[in-house]
Amino acid sequence: MDLDADQRADADPARGDDADDTPVAHKYLAVRDHLVGLVAQGLRVGDAIPSERTLCQQFGLSRMTVRQAVDALVTEGVLVREQGRGTFVAPQRMDFEMRLTTFGEEMRRRGMEPTTAVLAAQTVAATPDVAAALELEPRAKVHYLYRVRSADGDPMSIEQVWVPAALAPDLLDGGAPPSMYDALRARGLAPEWGEDTLSADDATDTEASLLGLGDRRAVLRAARRTYSAQGATMYSRSCYRADRYSVWVPLRAPRPSLVPRRRASGDDGARPDVPTLADDPATPPTTTRHAPAAAAARGERP
Repeated sequence: MDLDADQRADADPARGDDADDTPVAHKYLAVRDHLVGLVAQGLRVGDAIPSERTLCQQFGLSRMTVRQAVDALVTEGVLVREQGRGTFVAPQRMDFEMRLTTFGEEMRRRGMEPTTAVLAAQTVAATPDVAAALELEPRAKVHYLYRVRSADGDPMSIEQVWVPAALAPDLLDGGAPPSMYDALRARGLAPEWGEDTLSADDATDTEASLLGLGDRRAVLRAARRTYSAQGATMYSRSCYRADRYSVWVPLRAPRPSLVPRRRASGDDGARPDVPTLADDPATPPTTTRHAPAAAAARGERP
């Protein structure tokens, strides 16, 4: 029984239409770059890419090599494969960068239109974990906001927000503010710095329904404490669709946080050099009340 070219290639990766002296990696990259070009220049979200057979014929490669290129783009989030239907251009994936910006600002920066569905906006007693995050007494009054954030009509994240009622008593008087950061700035509580804790998780049934996840349950969770000059000003927990977000973290070379103190000239005492904190312009000012939080902002453990 004679196999066709694609079947021979699948049965033996060393044979087939791409069995020549060109490294397999180069052939795979040629197909990958071709598909990336199609997505960038012609195809739109939801459009199908050319079939594996078409790509095999176009590049003279085995189906295994073509499939490797397609699989790589599926892993990168450029394409999405739907069982029994084919492979399509995936929606734009967002970079989750750690900075004090609002959801609306981030979406508009990408040319998308943000919308919000408010599920709850009320003043409640802080639970122990929320009170600890905001450095409040247990059951202190906090404003609570629960909402779904969307971009171009697609649900992107679920957000829960708590703000000490004593800092902004009238925060919810006119309903839920469109932007919490803007509302805080208007009350002299401009966010100055914060800290994020990220984790990967599976969505609950409620979260999956609100985000329209279907069978895909992977989400990215972020817990954030936001600080103004008055101290802990806002605490939030967000649940992001993992198929629409990837984490982007800028890195820099490490700098020493401790330096030896120079002894004064002529000091012949036996006291050893005492390490002191190095001056770092990026380090937020430390106060006695918020010393643990300030240490966390410097990358240290309180």
